Amino acid sequence: MDQAIILDKPRIYPDLLAKSKEIGFDMPSDMFIGTLLKTLIASKPGGNFLELGTGMGLSLSWMLKGMDENSKVLSVDNDPELIQIAKDFFEADERLQLVCADGEEWISTYKGIKFDLIFADAWPGKYSLLDATLELLNIGGFYVIDDMSYQTNWPQGHDKKASELIQILEAKKDFTITKMDWSTGLIVAVKIK
Repeated sequence: MDQAIILDKPRIYPDLLAKSKEIGFDMPSDMFIGTLLKTLIASKPGGNFLELGTGMGLSLSWMLKGMDENSKVLSVDNDPELIQIAKDFFEADERLQLVCADGEEWISTYKGIKFDLIFADAWPGKYSLLDATLELLNIGGFYVIDDMSYQTNWPQGHDKKASELIQILEAKKDFTITKMDWSTGLIVAVKIK
């Protein structure tokens, strides 16, 4: 499917793409993961959502598009420049809290309410502190990760880490998962107990 035929893009999306190119940000999220996030989030009215890895805010724009007016999203990134760019683009949206912090430290110290969806788009919450991250989900909450199919920018040996992560998720008794050979390779897990 051609990304050009996705008609319901966030209004701000083209500006975020242009800014990505301007600063040479070479890890933008795939548009298809964005549409999935929007749809999953729309199933949780008044939800509380977490993004680990704000990046340029491309996925965040889709998350915000799927949210109703009573929902909240917290997005964490360790890069102050990227957090500032996101603030510049999204500052008027009161449903959003942006946090500039080390992801592992943030996960380890977070004591707030649990989340209805976690999009783990950074090393912390995906390849490190996985169990602690999954503990932050409500029953019925979604855990979403992408980039699970081979990527040309993967460092040597990363394919083994991805395979190990899949095996760990498949072995969990308190989650049901779906692996999708779609977009950049997705896993959607739901906490069932």
